[in-house]
Order: sequence, then C-alpha cells, then structure tokens
Amino acid sequence: MERQVRVRFAPSPTGPLHIGGVRTALYNYLFARQHNGAMILRIEDTDSTRFVPGAEDYINEALHWLGIGIDEGVREGGSYGPYKQSERRDIYRKYVKQLLDNGKAYIAFDTPEELDAKRQEIKNFQYDASTRGMMRNSLTLPADEVKRLIDSGTKHVVRFLIEPDRQVIVNDLIRGTVTVNSSTLDDKVLYKSADDLPTYHLANIVDDHLMEVSHVIRGEEWLPSAPLHVLLYEALGWSETMPQFVHLPLLLKPDGKGKLSKRDGDRLGFPVFPLEWHDPVSGEVSSGYRERGYLPEAVVNFLALLGWNPGDDREMFTMDELIKEFSFEHCSKKGAKFDFEKGKWFNHEYIMNMADDKLAQIFKPILADHVDVTAFSDDYIARAVGLVKGRVNFVSELWDQAKFFFVAPKEYVEKDVRKRWKPETPAIMRELIEVLRSIDDFSSKNSEEIVLGWIKEHDYHMGNVMNAFRLTVVGECKGPHMFDITELLGRDETIERIERGINNIQPIDA
Repeated sequence: MERQVRVRFAPSPTGPLHIGGVRTALYNYLFARQHNGAMILRIEDTDSTRFVPGAEDYINEALHWLGIGIDEGVREGGSYGPYKQSERRDIYRKYVKQLLDNGKAYIAFDTPEELDAKRQEIKNFQYDASTRGMMRNSLTLPADEVKRLIDSGTKHVVRFLIEPDRQVIVNDLIRGTVTVNSSTLDDKVLYKSADDLPTYHLANIVDDHLMEVSHVIRGEEWLPSAPLHVLLYEALGWSETMPQFVHLPLLLKPDGKGKLSKRDGDRLGFPVFPLEWHDPVSGEVSSGYRERGYLPEAVVNFLALLGWNPGDDREMFTMDELIKEFSFEHCSKKGAKFDFEKGKWFNHEYIMNMADDKLAQIFKPILADHVDVTAFSDDYIARAVGLVKGRVNFVSELWDQAKFFFVAPKEYVEKDVRKRWKPETPAIMRELIEVLRSIDDFSSKNSEEIVLGWIKEHDYHMGNVMNAFRLTVVGECKGPHMFDITELLGRDETIERIERGINNIQPIDA
C-alpha cells in the first residue's frame, strides 16, 4: 500500500524566518497539497542556548500571511504531537537508550578543553573510528568508571558509533543517487546531558519516523547530514520506513558567489525576511516583505520560480496553479540567484491584476495617514487607485501617484511652470473654465471630445494648453489620462483647481 504523503517544515526558533526557509516551506506545502497529503509544522528547539523569544510566533504569522496552510503543529494540534521538540524529552530518551543498548552509540565525557587540545594536536581532527580510542568515552574507560561518572552527574554526551569504510547510499529526488564513504563522517553527538535534549540529528530521525513523514524536503545545506541520517534509520531498525529525501538548491546572492544572507539584503536594499523583525536582544529592526508593501501572492509566485520551473515560459501562477504544476523533476540542482528586481516585477504585476476595490482596501490605511478617509467613498478610492496602479511596484507608492485625487495642489512643479505657464495662459484657462461649465456629460470621453474640439477651433497649441490644464489640476505635468482624472474629480472640483492655479501660478522666465 502506498504511503500517505506527509511532509514537515521544521524551523528552529532562533530568530526570524529567512526567505530561503520560506521557499522550503512553500515547496513542502505545494507537494503535500498536490498529493492530498499533510503539512506538518514542527518546532526544533533542542538547542536551548539559541532560543529567541517571539521567533515561534513570527514563524507562524509569516506562514499564515503567505497562505502556506498547516495541518498539524503546535497551534493546530494533531495525532502525532507534541510538535515542539523540547516537549518530547521522554520520547528521545527511549531511543538514546536503544542505541546504547544495541552498541550503536556510546557515552563520551570529553570536556570542551580536552577537545580543543586534541584539535590543536591533530590537524583536521574529527571524532571518529580513528580517534575515538584516544578519548574519554565508554569505549575506552572501564564500565565501573563510566557508571561512577554518570552517577556523580558528570556532563556527558552520547555519540553515534560510525562504522568506517562503508558505502552509504542516499537516494534524492532531485540529485539522484549520492554515495558517501562512512569514513568521512564523524561520530556525531546525538544527546547532551547538560540540557537532557537530543541534537538535531537524532531528534529529526525520531520525529520523522514517529510522525510518519514520507518525504523530507529541505535545503541543500542539509545534504551532508543525509548519509548520517540513513545510518541512523538503519541503526534504529527503521530502514523500511525511511522517508524519501529531497534537497533543494540554495538561494544565492544576487551578485557574486555564495548563499544569500541578511547582509546581502542590507547591502543591496531588499528584505530577506517575510515580515519585519524586531530583535528582542539588540533592538535591531530588519525589514520584511509585508511591511515593504509586497503582496503575499507575489512573494509566493516569485519564490516558487527560484529553483523550479514549469517546463515552459510561464511566470504568473496562483497558489492553486502552483499546486497543480509543481514537480521535483523540474527543480534545478544548481543554486538560484536571488533576483530581487524580478521580485519587484512580480509585485507590480499582481498589483496591476488586482481588483481595484481590493487594492483600495489595502491602500486605505496608508491613505489615512494623510487625509480623512471618511471624506471619500470606497468607490472613489478604488477608481483613483485604478487609474495609477500601473505606475507603482508597491502599494506604499500609491500615495505619491494618487495624492492629487485627495488633496488639491498648493504648490506647482517649477520646471513645469517654466515650460508651460506663459503670460497668455491665464486667459486661455479662463476660457477653458467656461467650456467645462457648459459640459453636462462630464465623462472622460465626452469631455475630451469637447475640450480638444475647442482647442482645435481656436488654433491653440495643444501641448501648451493641455499641460497647463494638467498643471492646475494635478500640480505637475504627469499622471494618468487627463480626462479620466477630471471625470473622477468632477466638474466643480476641476474648475475650482483651475481657478486656484490662475490665481497662484506666476510665469517664470525660461
């Protein structure tokens, strides 16, 4: 019988969730949903020294904002809990004992000072079959001495006993078959008595097995640990239920070589975290995609294509379309350069394709920082943003593009005044006022036809008249189609702005 697809995203609460981790979570989610499987969020907090308050809540909030649904987890519950590793101590102890009893692991008492000394003595030292005999552990010490040390509370660790010169095979859905000689592996620490917690290696294996995880989808940086995990499954007698490994390509710097880091974002001016992060220790604030004005759908679409492609030139995908199309066969083995400019492009496209009324609701909190939003109907705000949304990459930029719809200009751009406001302009603008007053149907198309006909009839310079008209209404010679603007503002407001311009704008010598 084919196993149910069950995947897990297992971050550590040591700080904000990196955008590379977000992509890992996304790929897990897409694969799970495609196969009607379960998405598990497991919190890996076995390293108590690195725990950061607020990090777990941040992880949950970030995934929720992006629409990455969780089926089982600390908040959601489930039949395989607890879903926080610090709450699973009793479970791990059982398997530490099993490994020790079966001779697959041993107890080591080496102090940090002793280990440092050995590293100084032996170049490229690693704790393995060639060096374990030199160290203080249960393989070299008498049994009664081991018991005495444990009974006296001496700090110790449990190390995995790696048999040397074995060919360890890792089958990976992206990278194919990877073969590693066990002699290159060290006897990893599996458990520390100091905090009565396992390390990442043992906790992951135990949890993945007990939670019946079918596929372990994680970043390429964890590939070196895969052979060790294969050996641990074997040592615990779980080879037949070992999950399928999938190691995703790294997210690389936009320029140069190496893995994408927060420093790259700081240097080049883009976020590397989904949400803004306030460090509880240093007080440092790191920018987030949400606070920068990115839409969650755009971030998801952008990230999905960093390391995966649909096999053709399509770029725009809804979450449902990604779920349908996603496959590991089209994932790259090579790292994906993080093109943050492309991220802006995606955000622009999603803003362009968003319904005006929905975009208006997102914009309203920003608008409220500048004007009394109750003075404007939702329909008015939606029509305003609809006229300018093609000019922005972020919702936060809408105010600069649309502010003249909400506040009449009090100042006029000097270069436009110098070029377009001539001594004869006020008189022409007064004529224009009368033309506008005569228009009953103030729709964009009708107004345009009448005004352009008047300009042509009087043989006025089209560019000068229309730009002076725009200058009085907008405050500068840019913006959407002029008669779309006047239709939304209405006849009275349009005329009032022209009159104010006539009274306040003075020609400037070129």
